Amino acid sequence: MRTPLSVVIGAGGTGGHIYPGLALAEALRRADPDAVISFIGTERGLETTLIPAAGYRLHTVDMIPFDPALGAKRFLLPAALLRSGAQARSVLRTQQAQVVVGMGGYPSAPAIVGAKMAGLPSVIHESNAVPGRANQFAARLTEHLTVAFDASRAHLSGGQRARTVGMPISASLASLDRPALREEARRAFGIPEGARVVLFNGGSLGAARLTAAAVGLAARWRERGDVHLLIKTGPAALAETRRKLIDAGAGADGHHRRGPVAQAVPYLDRMDLAYAVADLVVCRAGSATIAELATTGVPAVLVPYPHAPGDHQTHNARVLSDAGAACLVPDAETTADRLAEIVDPLLADPARLAVMGRAADPGHHARAADLLAETVIRLAGHPTTAQEFTS
Repeated sequence: MRTPLSVVIGAGGTGGHIYPGLALAEALRRADPDAVISFIGTERGLETTLIPAAGYRLHTVDMIPFDPALGAKRFLLPAALLRSGAQARSVLRTQQAQVVVGMGGYPSAPAIVGAKMAGLPSVIHESNAVPGRANQFAARLTEHLTVAFDASRAHLSGGQRARTVGMPISASLASLDRPALREEARRAFGIPEGARVVLFNGGSLGAARLTAAAVGLAARWRERGDVHLLIKTGPAALAETRRKLIDAGAGADGHHRRGPVAQAVPYLDRMDLAYAVADLVVCRAGSATIAELATTGVPAVLVPYPHAPGDHQTHNARVLSDAGAACLVPDAETTADRLAEIVDPLLADPARLAVMGRAADPGHHARAADLLAETVIRLAGHPTTAQEFTS
């Protein structure tokens, strides 16, 4: 009897690392329904809710961020990494892991350290055009590197041997047929007939800058019946945003003639519906978002997070803006007035939006989860499964 495939994935912090890890887990389960898959993270990130909700076990370790802003606490990093690596090694032994995957973000570094301690094969996936500090470190501990974008190679130790697999995204987005899902999506979000939709998506926790600009834009357009703003705020900002929309006469209880021009939601658990309903997206430029936009063909206005390490979101954004698939707007310039100057002409020109949607190169992203799973399975020593998977 074949030993079940056992994989431990290090992923945590933000959705930009967790969702690709979940997409990989989904691909591994497609390849081997009997696979035992669990995650390593910390108690501080979104992994504490997202991973168990997806049906996977989460093991937590004690780790601090790879962040210069920690000040003197950064000198505790080596000790924290050794301690959390030893904790990860214990998890790997308990899970009888055959291979370990680090998806980036500081919670994944202990997983790679633990694999090194346990003598297990490991692979990292770098999702950003400019790698984060955790993966820059982890790349020195494994021979197996995968990247979402070719540009990452120059910034990783041993990057010349990295395999470009794209960014793992969920199967629902990899195969998304926007026109076929559009009417269902409009009903799901209650979009008024004839209104074009602008989706504001600030990432897994929301973005105060984008939400403020969206509220201002909704106030400007509160009497319009031809546009609707769908604003993902994150849970913390939901109540205040809804109050501001109502006060501006643009929300569900506002004093407007044509119905609400905007609605605020805490999160979007069906991104396939969100992308299907959107004529245009205004969003941050995390690597997962860039891959999703490229794959689904949704035109965008990208506002890179200005404090991202190495300004990697700007580098990510240029993948689409240089191709003509998106407009790039600096965070400091993102106001309701500035967005109105950009968004209004785009909404009035469906032909241009269509050209932008076709301009993105989907690359490997639609197959990235399967390609990464193929690498993991081979490292785990399951050649039969890998051959069946890739044939």
